[in-house]
Amino acid sequence: MQLERSKTKFERCRQRGTVLILVLWIAIGLVSIALYFANSMTYELRASDNRASGLASDQAIEGAARYINYVLTEYATNGAVPQTTQFQYQAVPVGDAHFWLIGRDNSGTPSTEPAFGLVDEASKLNVNYASTNALYNLPNMTLDLADAIVDWRSTNDVGNYSMDYSSSGYEDKHEPFETVGELRLVYGMTTGLLYGNDLNRNGVLDTSEQTNGAVSEIQPGLSEYVTVYTREPNFDINGDSFTNVSNAGAAELRTLFQENDIANATTVAPRVIATRPAAGYSGMLQFCLACKRVGISSADFAKIYPYITTSTASYIRGRVNINTASETVLEALFMGAGIDQSTAESAAQTMVTYREQNPSETNSPAWMIDALGTTSQVVATLATAGDYITTRSYQFAADIAAVGPYGRGYRRVKFIFDTSDGTPKIIYRQDLSGLGWALGDKARETWVVNGGSSTDNQNL
Repeated sequence: MQLERSKTKFERCRQRGTVLILVLWIAIGLVSIALYFANSMTYELRASDNRASGLASDQAIEGAARYINYVLTEYATNGAVPQTTQFQYQAVPVGDAHFWLIGRDNSGTPSTEPAFGLVDEASKLNVNYASTNALYNLPNMTLDLADAIVDWRSTNDVGNYSMDYSSSGYEDKHEPFETVGELRLVYGMTTGLLYGNDLNRNGVLDTSEQTNGAVSEIQPGLSEYVTVYTREPNFDINGDSFTNVSNAGAAELRTLFQENDIANATTVAPRVIATRPAAGYSGMLQFCLACKRVGISSADFAKIYPYITTSTASYIRGRVNINTASETVLEALFMGAGIDQSTAESAAQTMVTYREQNPSETNSPAWMIDALGTTSQVVATLATAGDYITTRSYQFAADIAAVGPYGRGYRRVKFIFDTSDGTPKIIYRQDLSGLGWALGDKARETWVVNGGSSTDNQNL
């Protein structure tokens, strides 16, 4: 019988070393697995946090929409435009989230930071009613493109200009535009013409939109100057029709003047009737001019303005609110009526300056006559050209952007609210989150980089 040879000291050490190495490898594997799952859980935690922030932002936008509904109910009655002093619009808290209303600055002063507030849709030309000449005189427009726009909306099946869309795979619509975005389908329209170099559509040229980092000026597209939503009711909040001054008798007009404390109502009423055109007034500006010429002051005209009309239609579409329209829109409106460019530019500048200096006097179209004069070529031409202007608005854009806790979960949705039936209602909604950050560098620094450690809200 042979006895087993006992292991040497070296062999025993080698065996122990092998076991140690195996244990170390197993330990490293277990640690690696633990680190892998820990890292996965970290990413999942961050993803969950981002989803929660996104949900908070979504709810902030829904809350903002309800808030705007309230603001319009309280401050937009009878076509009034809510003032920014009447509501909050910047970094407004909703729980742990905040929202902003991305607006527009019509002062003409270039800015690198977006303006905030509601946007009055009546400050723009209605693409369904503006003339070819008015559209042509907007920036970056050509006559062919203006013709194509009018052709698209024309209800004439043949079309006014016989545009050929066969190569595009669809036919000419020959119906009114339903959204501004529909302009992209018009022959000759491009994304650049429609939206300019403002890629995120916030009204300013952000750093990321500047060519090769070089500072340049914003070049707005057609979408900044046109709308499809303007509609003004021809009745009051009780559903009663306004007094039609185009066919009202002397007694009815005299009663209207007397009830609203118009000076010398008994004598001026028949004088207005005596100068009334046989076909009636083409619009409110022509009637206002007639009233001014018989001695009715702007203050007195403002008293009757909320109760009168020159039309029998239930709604009047396409009017431009001269209280909020930019110089560019006013110029295009005037030139569309046949005014030369130099006169149109001068008149638009005068009006913008006047309304900035006299904000309390802009409660009726009479202020346009005061600003330009009763002998102004612009006033005379626009008064007889049609019913183009107003000082009331019933449709507003609320471009709402929101961030959740610590500046995460950015969301953005654009709403159009319509108050023309008395109660505000949403008639358009579009998610613009995919266009990227639109709140400017200051808000990014405050809410994304610093996590909202300081506030940039001047209203809170």
